[in-house]
Amino acid sequence: MKGSMMDSPLNLQAILERIPKIYPAVEIVSRLPNGSLHRYTYLDFYRRAKALAEALHRAGLQPGDRVGTLCWNHYAHLEAYFGVPAAGGVVHTLNLRLHAQELAYIVNHAQDRFLIVDDVLLPLFEQFRDKVNPERVFIVRHQNEMLPPGTEDYEDLLLTARGGYEFPCSQENDAAAMCFTSGTTGNSKGVLYSHRALVLHALAFSLPDSFCVSQHDVAMALAPMFHANAHGLPHVAIMLGCKLVLPGRQLDPQSILDLFSSEQVTIATAVPTVWAGILESLEKDPGRWNLAPAFRGFVGGTAVPEALVRKLDQHGLRLIQVWGMTETTPVAVCSTLKSHMREWSEDEQYRMRVRQGRALPFMEVRVVNDHGEAPWDGATLGELHVRGPWVASSYFNAPGTEDRWTADGWLRTGDIATIDAEGYVQIADRSKDLIKSGGEWISSVDLENALVGHPAVREAGVIAVPHPKWDERPVAVVVLRSGATATSEELRGFLSSRFAKWQLPDAFVFLDELPHTSTGKLSKLELRKRFANWQWEKAKLS
Repeated sequence: MKGSMMDSPLNLQAILERIPKIYPAVEIVSRLPNGSLHRYTYLDFYRRAKALAEALHRAGLQPGDRVGTLCWNHYAHLEAYFGVPAAGGVVHTLNLRLHAQELAYIVNHAQDRFLIVDDVLLPLFEQFRDKVNPERVFIVRHQNEMLPPGTEDYEDLLLTARGGYEFPCSQENDAAAMCFTSGTTGNSKGVLYSHRALVLHALAFSLPDSFCVSQHDVAMALAPMFHANAHGLPHVAIMLGCKLVLPGRQLDPQSILDLFSSEQVTIATAVPTVWAGILESLEKDPGRWNLAPAFRGFVGGTAVPEALVRKLDQHGLRLIQVWGMTETTPVAVCSTLKSHMREWSEDEQYRMRVRQGRALPFMEVRVVNDHGEAPWDGATLGELHVRGPWVASSYFNAPGTEDRWTADGWLRTGDIATIDAEGYVQIADRSKDLIKSGGEWISSVDLENALVGHPAVREAGVIAVPHPKWDERPVAVVVLRSGATATSEELRGFLSSRFAKWQLPDAFVFLDELPHTSTGKLSKLELRKRFANWQWEKAKLS
């Protein structure tokens, strides 16, 4: 046989080049900072992404150069998602919720050559601008204000394209995108995504036993495009030709639900706290929003409480639990039911749906403890390891982190989990969040998810607090729903039907809000800091 399948590499250019012939008229909708909606077609998007690629090439972009983006979810950010790698560069999404000092570190570590910045984020950019040295800075202008000195208009950059440009043919293993981890311990670490990883991830994501995405869907990239590829949904949507909705910076539940209803969104991605806020709005104002039939929302970042899944089902919004990391592009496993599980009771199905799920095709999972690889019995705990074609093999320019991978290429995730006989992963906790009391392990995740099942509880975090007798004991930090009341005794009694007495929190603390990370996850690190000086005597507990 002559030729090779590598003559047609899996790259983002191939996804882009389908647009003019296959689905040029499909719509992309973006909410702008002033609340108005920007609409254009896939063909418009294709032409502008191609103009961006040519303009960056003319500006001197070399293969592998990083182009940083400090942007919300909107059409111009989407153009960078594809235009930068289509020119041979690497689109580096900057987490706009990080501290300016951390952003400066990340831009310098990545050696970003160019930056694309939203005008509404200029106050943040100005906080670290003197600490970074990009060659050129392009501003996406949503308002007719003067450009800061030393910056250029993004639209003027596109006008430098002359047409007739042909995308270079990126090889599958060329870097296409970059994201830094949340940096909960030490400095953030950079993860590079290859063209091949992004394409294979999109294909596996869209399969019927994953999220069953098709061109008929209306996809909303609700998860931030500045972190972990917005859970991969923009790449899936552009590959399949879905109508795509981008919510901008208006991320309150009412604004999200308005878009769900007006654009008839059928699939969206978010962390549990976002879905919890959406549920609260649906319960407060039933009948206000007309959701599309067969709406699927997939939820990642942290484990989803069963109560949240059940209640959203009642509103026609079906959640699918996923698990992944920045290092896994990000989705590695998802929890859809197997065919024989349709015969199970409703309670059995819910218990399975809130597990993290089974590995996507081509992904491998295992649990390892001090005794070696654990059996798939749903009970034996160990650290979850993953391996696959869209799992990173190292961090970018980060010597000393090699021990995160085993000699045979498994990523050590740091999550403590079990795998059952059906192949479903269930995360018990992060290794640093497990509570060891009197020599026995307590899962903070299980306690948190159970607490959220109480009708008065909006959000809960459970942390280990040092104890003079038991080494550690759990303390629950709780946020109540607006207007609701609950006592420590009531919550302890509520948990007692599901947990042994020694597993129950010894104390309950009620707060107005819980701390969250830059990606919307509950920040256990911040909670542990707040309660580092906890004194059992003052709590009147032994």
